[in-house]
Amino acid sequence: MTIDSNNLLDSILKSLERIVYIDPNDLPNIDLYMDQVTTFMDSKLRSTLRYPDEDKVLTKTMINNYAKNDLLPPPVKKKYSKEHILLLIFIYYYKGVLSINDIQTLFAPMTEKYFHGQSEFDLVDIYSEALKIGKKELEELKVDLEHKYQYTGDTFQNAPEEDREFLKKFAFICSLSFDVYVKKLIIEKMIDELAKEKAASDEKKKSEKKKKSET
Repeated sequence: MTIDSNNLLDSILKSLERIVYIDPNDLPNIDLYMDQVTTFMDSKLRSTLRYPDEDKVLTKTMINNYAKNDLLPPPVKKKYSKEHILLLIFIYYYKGVLSINDIQTLFAPMTEKYFHGQSEFDLVDIYSEALKIGKKELEELKVDLEHKYQYTGDTFQNAPEEDREFLKKFAFICSLSFDVYVKKLIIEKMIDELAKEKAASDEKKKSEKKKKSET
């Protein structure tokens, strides 16, 4: 993102308009080999990278690590399904905010129940709903950014004149960072609750299974 120091807010809002979404209709209808998966992801998301000429959207090593950490079910005959790609899209956006363990906790119920179309309601439906939420949040984010920019623009009035522009940008970054920090805490707390619920459910199933085996 290139920021025009003379019009920071306008530059940021314009960059938000260029945010890329992978439409569910653009997902491949056939299973793909790993090279094809990385090519597909790169073709759709390269423009979202901070350094598009240097960074990678997805690599073979990343996919293998995600599978090793139970974020992805194993491929079938070395091929990855539409559901695999949907999980990889979620991981792409989550990995900058959440730990691998947190993502695994979040994914476990979805992959267990909805992977490979085990229900009429599947991962495509979940992704489509999440996409709607994301688009709505983006519109509300623009309003919030304008509010934060205006508010922080009034800070550091008594600072040395030569430092005011930098300090106002610093204040804007502080405001955005605190917002991210608080939301991350909330997300982590919710995921911890999901982990506790899963552990309690597993323990109950284990206990019931033991009782049946004893009768």
